[in-house]
Amino acid sequence: MENKIPDNVVNHPGLMTYGTNVGAPAIYINNIESWKTPRVVSINKYFNDKFNNIKNEYEKLIDEYKWNDLVYKSKFNFEPIIGETYYLYYDSKENIFLSLINPNEWKKKCIGSFKYDYNNKWIKI
Repeated sequence: MENKIPDNVVNHPGLMTYGTNVGAPAIYINNIESWKTPRVVSINKYFNDKFNNIKNEYEKLIDEYKWNDLVYKSKFNFEPIIGETYYLYYDSKENIFLSLINPNEWKKKCIGSFKYDYNNKWIKI
């Protein structure tokens, strides 16, 4: 029969990172909740803020797209000049057209004012 060491005896007690006998100090698990909770709250706030920024940017992009789509689908018979302001109107048949004429100069129903920029994008004023 081979030499069996009892379960309560440790072969190399000096190499262990914890106490190996009854007189060793007790091991307590630290309560890290007080450390973890404020950090979880902080990182959740960071992600919520980041998400809201991305969401607002997305909504702004969709809005710009819709206005540009509307202007480009409207009827106009001139080549727009970069930096100039143009006006989008409904005609008598509810068709949409783009004009150089200011809304104060006639009685057409104005949808909005737009500036044409160097990226070929219409910016709603």
